[in-house]
Amino acid sequence: MLETVASFDRIGEENAFAVLARATELAAKGRDIINLGIGQPDFRTPGHIVEAAVQALRDGAHGYTPAVGILPLREAVAADLHARYGVTVSPTEVMIMPGGKPTMFMSILMFGEPGIDILYPDPGFPIYRSMIEFTGARPIPVPIREENGFAFSAEETLSLITPRTRLLILNSPANPTGGVTPKAEIDKLVAGLAKWPKVAVMSDEIYDHMLYDGEKHVCLLSYPEIRDRVILLNGWSKTYAMTGWRLGYAVWPGKLYDNARKLAVNLHSCVNAAAQFAGLAALTGPQDEAEAMVAEFDRRRKVVVDGLNRLPGVSCATPKGAFYAYPNITGTGWKAKPLAAALLDEAGVAVIGGPDFGVLGEGYIRLSYANSTENIVRALERMATFLAERKAA
Repeated sequence: MLETVASFDRIGEENAFAVLARATELAAKGRDIINLGIGQPDFRTPGHIVEAAVQALRDGAHGYTPAVGILPLREAVAADLHARYGVTVSPTEVMIMPGGKPTMFMSILMFGEPGIDILYPDPGFPIYRSMIEFTGARPIPVPIREENGFAFSAEETLSLITPRTRLLILNSPANPTGGVTPKAEIDKLVAGLAKWPKVAVMSDEIYDHMLYDGEKHVCLLSYPEIRDRVILLNGWSKTYAMTGWRLGYAVWPGKLYDNARKLAVNLHSCVNAAAQFAGLAALTGPQDEAEAMVAEFDRRRKVVVDGLNRLPGVSCATPKGAFYAYPNITGTGWKAKPLAAALLDEAGVAVIGGPDFGVLGEGYIRLSYANSTENIVRALERMATFLAERKAA
């Protein structure tokens, strides 16, 4: 009998894909399923981006590219970061990645090993904890609390750092909560990190274009005092509705860049050539469709929050970013995962239970409003009927 190494017993997964599979299975059987579970825009990739990829293929972009990505795209990333945040980034710090997860994987792999602590947001993207445990490091949850606006607390985060801590993972705007951490709190965190010069920071900023109510994104690269230990994660998936293109980027400090380059050579060789030309068109071309998509998410956000707060036993804080609502369902009497399962099987509404995003997720479910307003309203009506008729299991 074949046996894998013990570390594979520790690896987790992202349950949103399991919910998607179940929803797809039910739909194939003729059920009318409204999917508010999966975190991807329901918009098409803008046409000029698609055409750039098609043209690249016609022009012969069929071979390998440099492992770190084509230079024009890395230059465009650097220029975009400077234009939006005033930070100076060299193309030699930018690496094009096949999506966002490889940056998480590489960052955690570089720092994680037995005897080491890695701090991560909880509730948060499930792959953080999965990869930490895979390396044998100890995952230390940084509580993301509703009473704090689903922002991290600098004081609480700093209190969790010890001489064992090697990496801190941050995410704002955040998945699954839609929380946005204010600049004043980030300022406090950065000041406190002066005491811990050996702690690296991976800042997941994949939703940085998706903010509402006048919120402004704070890029961690804008702090010179920690610039030499910040790993920036970003990409095209959410901003340009390009989830299936598998295109992301990272900005790596110092010698970590060459470590990441070597991992890329060993892991994926390079990123799809035509997709890179599509990414170039996205950054350098018109932004009107991307902006219109965020404006539509804002309209849906208001519908979702208003509708959720009308449901019996449910309360929902207003998310400030991303395209997720994270309602508190403790008043319904249901545990989160049984409620999510029952809503899918009985009401035909796919949502994700809070515990799928961390040990502190009980009492919440996540809804993605990356679906039409019509479907969102229908889903809320079904949820209202379900909660009125069904007592907690």
